[in-house]
Amino acid sequence: MEFKTDRLLIRPFNVNDLEDVFHIYHNEATCKYLLHEKWTDENKQEEFHNKLENNVLTKETALNLAVVSGNKVIGDLSVWYTEMEDTVEIGYSFSQEASGKGYATEAVRGLVERLFTSFDVHRIQANLDARNEASQKLCERIGMRKEAHFIQDFWNKGEWTDSIVYGMLYSDLDEKQV
Repeated sequence: MEFKTDRLLIRPFNVNDLEDVFHIYHNEATCKYLLHEKWTDENKQEEFHNKLENNVLTKETALNLAVVSGNKVIGDLSVWYTEMEDTVEIGYSFSQEASGKGYATEAVRGLVERLFTSFDVHRIQANLDARNEASQKLCERIGMRKEAHFIQDFWNKGEWTDSIVYGMLYSDLDEKQV
């Protein structure tokens, strides 16, 4: 899957993206609410290899996409099928430098539209650490609805955390967005 938005190119990762992606995931603040710790010099090759391998969305494999502004990767979009029929979950991470410019909203909105129109997805969901207010706001900006808030249901990085689930159906897309 490759597509363009007004300002961005969304495409599978390639080998030249390693340092840009390392810049995103080597940041403590970026990784604060993710399931993994920040990348290190020792593990960056292995971690990045996984993103290179995830270049096609199937029922068995996840898809990772580079969000490119100019010639620099500023974000990472992830999508994978859940165990529920025709349902996918999305995830995203962006560099701190991209924050506040609308790039994440533009990229995730574009991804959601393509998942509904090109993959015949019935439902898209995002599961977040409840403390991640920026991610909650992003979900709401693209038209997702908050469907659940679970209290201390997830053990991550040595502590119990709350989870929030956002979801949307194709019918939730604003008619002007399609």
